[in-house]
Amino acid sequence: MNIIITSTISILLYAVAAGYQIPALLRARPVNKPLLQLLALGGALAQTFSIYFTLHTAQGINLSFFNVGSLISWAIILVVLISSLKKPVESLFAGLIPVAALCVLLATTGATPEAILQNTQAPTIIHILLSITAYSLLTIATVQALLLAYQEHRIKSKHPRGLGRIFPPLQTMDILLFEFIWAGMILLTLSLATGLIYIQDLFAQHLVHKTVLSIVAWLVYAILLWGRHQWGWRGYTAARWTLAGFALLMLSYFGSKFVLDLLLQ
Repeated sequence: MNIIITSTISILLYAVAAGYQIPALLRARPVNKPLLQLLALGGALAQTFSIYFTLHTAQGINLSFFNVGSLISWAIILVVLISSLKKPVESLFAGLIPVAALCVLLATTGATPEAILQNTQAPTIIHILLSITAYSLLTIATVQALLLAYQEHRIKSKHPRGLGRIFPPLQTMDILLFEFIWAGMILLTLSLATGLIYIQDLFAQHLVHKTVLSIVAWLVYAILLWGRHQWGWRGYTAARWTLAGFALLMLSYFGSKFVLDLLLQ
């Protein structure tokens, strides 16, 4: 089995899942949850092998721009898949599965220069794992916020027809949003702490912008959680703050990596 076969299987299964779920959501029809979970699981399992082939090279672990994107998208699918076993979050797949399929395709083409990880000591690996998991959870929270805002818009515009068949109640969606944000915030805090402890030289490692933007994103999420606790922020307000934090967080990592891996190579 090689990267072409595993990537193709993953993309096809993700495509079938998206092709099944998205039209159903647009028509406000319920989907077969076990079937959707099975398709997502199959795509994620195939993506596991695809990631292994793209990350592992003779020189070491290749954390190139698209390879990391594929790794994060894989983690996101797994988190939603596991969460969907007990929580009504399967609607998130509609926005996440197409992105995962695209990430597999881009990583497989090897369109970016290699970025070999030089330091493979335990603290570095722990920091990377914390970062990936934090980004994954906060990405899920962002998609959840968009769905919540859409649901609230439909209700306020007096067009709630069919929502009950495809989305949980608004209060449940709101609770799920902040569960993801809290989990992501805790891991983001640990990620920043481990990064600051083990970084030797911010300027030499080109990490100034990444670190500053990550801290600003952390502050945005902290304000959101404080607003939730103090003033009961929800709905559009929570969605706007979630999107702002996500934009800063993605810019901190993928913006910096895009410049270093693509523009400066």
